[in-house]
Amino acid sequence: MAKEAKDPDLSTIPAAYKAQLSHYLQFIRLEKGLSAHSVQSYEHDLKRYFQFLVHHAKIHDIAGVTMTHIESFLHYLIDESLLSSSSLARNISSIRGFHEFAVVENFSHSNPAELIELPKKAKKLPEILDPFEVSALLESPDIKTPAGIRDRAILETLYGTGMRVSELTDLETDRLFFEIGFIRVIGKGRKERLVPVGEMAQDALEHYIEHVRPLFFNPKKADKAKNKVFLNQRGGALSRMSVWNIVQKAALDAGITKSVYPHIFRHSFATHLLEGGADLRAVQEMLGHSSIVTTEIYTHVDRSLLRDTHIQFHPRG
Repeated sequence: MAKEAKDPDLSTIPAAYKAQLSHYLQFIRLEKGLSAHSVQSYEHDLKRYFQFLVHHAKIHDIAGVTMTHIESFLHYLIDESLLSSSSLARNISSIRGFHEFAVVENFSHSNPAELIELPKKAKKLPEILDPFEVSALLESPDIKTPAGIRDRAILETLYGTGMRVSELTDLETDRLFFEIGFIRVIGKGRKERLVPVGEMAQDALEHYIEHVRPLFFNPKKADKAKNKVFLNQRGGALSRMSVWNIVQKAALDAGITKSVYPHIFRHSFATHLLEGGADLRAVQEMLGHSSIVTTEIYTHVDRSLLRDTHIQFHPRG
């Protein structure tokens, strides 16, 4: 179930964005005659969009926005379950409308949103990383630095357990059972599951917890961070956006050109297990899916690999 965020804070957004948003909201209220409720919805959508552009994409001028930035933002919304599927179309409409307005008002010379399509209801096969891309990503953090050691542990944990990014940021130290090689994960609906952690992920986690987490720990923030495993360098709990940025940086450093986001590790985890012969119900349990139908999408990915192999190697493929 999607979780509607509180109204985004625009205090760190450039003044130009604020002014352009104010002009646009006035336009849709007075010229287009939208209701106060609709205007409020558009305002919330665009504030969150601007936050992403500034803090993640590092775009401080609307003229610098490309279609790739918009697609990345939509991936972020879906990945973080920040909206329901029905709200995605509205967000796209909000972004499209604003960029059309930006061209008319000469804030920008082109509309990067005009080719963005409304989502189709048909289920799309999830994009995955191949094992070589995963290795390149996991090895990209600089483990000579404390932050690099933490980032390596984050990436190893995402891939080694298949957990969602929200489950990773909520992970607490008393849920790590390294003596038996498992992590207790609190998933959607507060449902608990035990997930094998894997030797390499466990080694990275133990190294981070022993050598780096104490360096980041700040007693003044202990109430908020509590027993959270992953901390930022100021001692606070690591946010989902921070994990997103860590993954993006790792992809950039590894030279991977495809769209990489935290949830792609979950897709890759499931697919690689099934390709290796894992039982579907075991993968369902590890992912925390309530229905095996949800897990079965990864068998389609697996079958597509088999089909490609057949075409490539069979004499009459």
